[in-house]
Amino acid sequence: MKYKCLIIDDEDLARELIETHVSQLDNFEIVASCSSAIQAHKILQNETVDLLFLDIEMPVLKGTDFFKNLTRKPKVIFTTAYRDYAIEGFELSAVDYLLKPIVFERFFKAIEKFMESVKPLPQNKEKPLEDNFIYVQSNKKNIKVLFDEVNYIESIKDYIRIHLRDASTIILKHGITAFETKLDKRFLRVHRSYLVNKDNVTAYTKHDIEIGKIEIPIGDFYKKNALKNLL
Repeated sequence: MKYKCLIIDDEDLARELIETHVSQLDNFEIVASCSSAIQAHKILQNETVDLLFLDIEMPVLKGTDFFKNLTRKPKVIFTTAYRDYAIEGFELSAVDYLLKPIVFERFFKAIEKFMESVKPLPQNKEKPLEDNFIYVQSNKKNIKVLFDEVNYIESIKDYIRIHLRDASTIILKHGITAFETKLDKRFLRVHRSYLVNKDNVTAYTKHDIEIGKIEIPIGDFYKKNALKNLL
């Protein structure tokens, strides 16, 4: 990728020096070199620019005032012979501030700062951790239920019964379809009245599922999806 630069400075020698420095960088190209902010404004109306080399002290319109009024602001490296402008430059979120005469070593450091500023943020490719438990309300208590400990969930009219691995159960008033949305992907609907924890299934046929000694029927409506997810 080539980054497009625009040089703005009312001094011919200053522009020529920056042009020479930029020419030594393979991935940068100069769109234009302007002697005033007015000329630069015309260029920016027709060109996409990634980086400005912008002199601060210029006739008619100062570089800082010009930059403040830009609607779409490229990255900017301010150049000037006056150290006093440094604070004003950095308040405008400048990449860097170069004092004239600009030696290549210092110029290159500014370029490195620019490259760092446009580097994309690393993406976290790790899958976000999911909660492995849920709180359910039963007998006026909020009970923590670990998903690993659930064998299956049974619907009984307006209630559901959660069957745990230790053979205990928790009964709460809740519809099974609504409760299914609160569970993670290890839970599989196999019947209008049953949800099973796939991790705890010990055997299955086309007609039923076994979790230990418990047999749970597979409903016709859920059969295709259930068998697909049990493979």
